[in-house]
Amino acid sequence: MPNVSRTKRPTIRDVAREAGVSYATVSRVLNGSDWVSPESVRAVREAISRTGYTTNQTARSLATGRSGSIAYLLTEPQHLLFEDPNFSVLLRGVAEALSGRELTLILMIASTPEERTRTIAYLNGGHVDGVLLVSPHSGDPLMEQLVQAQIPVVACGRVLGLESQISSVSADDRAGARAAVEHLIGVGCRRIATITGPPDTSGGVDRLAGYTDALETHGLAVDDQLVVHADWTWTSGANGMRTLLDRSAGIDAVFAASDVIAAAALPVLREAGHRVPDDVRVVGFDDSGLAATTEPSLSTVRQPYERISEEMVRLLVELIDGRSPLSIAIPTTLVLRSSSPAEGRAGDAVRGVDPQTGHHFDDTR
Repeated sequence: MPNVSRTKRPTIRDVAREAGVSYATVSRVLNGSDWVSPESVRAVREAISRTGYTTNQTARSLATGRSGSIAYLLTEPQHLLFEDPNFSVLLRGVAEALSGRELTLILMIASTPEERTRTIAYLNGGHVDGVLLVSPHSGDPLMEQLVQAQIPVVACGRVLGLESQISSVSADDRAGARAAVEHLIGVGCRRIATITGPPDTSGGVDRLAGYTDALETHGLAVDDQLVVHADWTWTSGANGMRTLLDRSAGIDAVFAASDVIAAAALPVLREAGHRVPDDVRVVGFDDSGLAATTEPSLSTVRQPYERISEEMVRLLVELIDGRSPLSIAIPTTLVLRSSSPAEGRAGDAVRGVDPQTGHHFDDTR
């Protein structure tokens, strides 16, 4: 048989020699550890490019005891992944952050008992190194099962009742809601209703608390007839708006706990003969792509989803490396558009709080 010349496949030691660093440093870079200097990371990545090194995932898993995969676990029904733009925006941000660390993303949905059972069985099988948990609900047995399985988990939003056991990253929902309602009070609204989120989620609880804070701070009574709950869906937002109109006359503003809920309220108000913002002002929450496309465009509270995604991945990698659970709240900004404009301004106004100084700021764009 003729001799066949084969080029030796580059190894991690070849990369270390080319980069001028230790074998251990290359290993830490490949495993996504934060304990490597930016200069070393750059040298290793350039050496990988020059040598043509590719990871042998099977060998890497055997050597490290890790799968190199992370689960994006959504606890809402599958259709909400497409109906609510926030979930897909978060998914995209997480995918980008994981790609930069050479980690594989696995999408999982667990909203029914059968899906939860399959999910826990899969996670307990060691197929993933950690879980990015999206839209957790308190009382969901899956939350306790994740804790019992001792799987590293970082949630988007606090897991009510398990805050000390499950790390989380969230927008400062309470402060964001308070800023939205204070804006409505500041432009003269006094009968301010709210369609809030599910009471078993931190977003539902904290945004309602921010609404209440603002009213009480300005000496306005909290009227239970002006508060209804929704479940983040368009249908529940529309039904919530109808309930408010049936319950109480004279509503001059609505703070909705999400842009989807706020957008669903707009046609209901139109059908009832109310003009937005002339008769009723509307403010949402999220600043999703939907907010700028409604008629009128939605004033809303912006969640910094890119930052939230990055922080979720960073915290999860730290948990996998043995760090303790940690929760982070990221400041929001208020974006004013046509559904509730700032008086005397044109265009979109952005209001927020500087996280370093605590000072409020305004910026018209």
